[in-house]
Amino acid sequence: MAPVTGTGEEMYALVERLYPLCRSITGDGVRATLDIVGEYVPLRVHEVPTGTQVLDWTVPQEWNIRDAYVADGTGRRVVDFAASSLHVLGYSVPVSATMPLSELREHLYTLPDHPKWVPYRTSYYRPEWGFCLAQETLDALPDGDYEVRIDSTLADGHLTYAEHVVPGQVADEVLVSCHVCHPSLANDNLTGIAVATYLARALAERTPYYTYRFVFAPGTIGAITWLARNAERVERVRHGLVLACAGDPGDLTYKRSRRGDAEIDRVLRHVLTASGRPHRITEFTPYGYDERQYCSPGFDLGVGSLSRTPYAGYPEYHTSADDLEFVSPEAMEDTLAVCREAFAVLDRNRRYVNLSPYGEPQLGRRGLYDSLGGRSDAKEAQMAMLWVLSLSDGEHGLLDVAERSGLPFDTVVAAADALHGAGLLKA
Repeated sequence: MAPVTGTGEEMYALVERLYPLCRSITGDGVRATLDIVGEYVPLRVHEVPTGTQVLDWTVPQEWNIRDAYVADGTGRRVVDFAASSLHVLGYSVPVSATMPLSELREHLYTLPDHPKWVPYRTSYYRPEWGFCLAQETLDALPDGDYEVRIDSTLADGHLTYAEHVVPGQVADEVLVSCHVCHPSLANDNLTGIAVATYLARALAERTPYYTYRFVFAPGTIGAITWLARNAERVERVRHGLVLACAGDPGDLTYKRSRRGDAEIDRVLRHVLTASGRPHRITEFTPYGYDERQYCSPGFDLGVGSLSRTPYAGYPEYHTSADDLEFVSPEAMEDTLAVCREAFAVLDRNRRYVNLSPYGEPQLGRRGLYDSLGGRSDAKEAQMAMLWVLSLSDGEHGLLDVAERSGLPFDTVVAAADALHGAGLLKA
């Protein structure tokens, strides 16, 4: 196992390792990705056979690719899968043919508004083939015949996903999910994978209150497969977070769960606001990443989504410009820090009952005022005790106290610990 630290440079190094791999919703690229992640955290890998019914979907055939190119009359590869996995339409069926440029154009995808970039395109559920290339490359191709070769297979196989569990003090779970299906796109979602991996390692350094379950799965079909296979135990999931686009230069963005007022929604709002970081909080929409699967009405889990610039919110999204230069160690380190801060709040957000609710209990004779002597924040700590006593009715948690009082969450937790130790609170 690699050593536990979690600096931005270490996460960036993991992104660099994963970047060249050709990933899709199935296939050896996903397995290779999970093999690398498994060097950092132990994974339980699941293989779900083609044809398995998963909710309203069916696990598709497995796609693998060895080589693909378009070559001109001299044999020169003008489009080459070996140069970038983005050059092939994802899930392309095999093809071996020679055809004129006029016919080939029907299978070519470009970005005219960004002539130097290569788009990312897929055809998961319909039998097609194609190539993605820069518009300037296409513009330079002369008329004539071209050799077209895609050495791929579509055959019965498996969909692969993996889980890592950090055991907690209780069986209730926090779900952390990220998609592992995109090819060479650094921000979407290699940075999400890297942040999730190092978040798991950080949580394992202590014994958290909740059990944390990390799911590394292909987008949409992978999350649906996980839900289908865990429908009977999904009720254990109390909170959840989808991680994506975690390393770009933009400000942090939190997308609320479908519920809109789930505890994870309140925690992220509190942490982002209290930190002073520039950020945005957006409402739930049934489009985006796998939060829409976890929040679907039949499950209605309290799962939000944390990113920097959201999906489709930056020009480089789903293009070759989403490369290693587009993401930074500093951005990933900041995203990881927010995750750690949020889960620290989530883990400590207890509800208490005031055992002396009739009038204000005498704190001095219990030594609680004496414990504040000499502290620079004595007044704040005293107010925190009074607020905790006031709101400890079994209905309000410590986050409620912090939000209503305007006091730091850590100060509120310290006050609750002192009051609990003095026998004034019951958990």
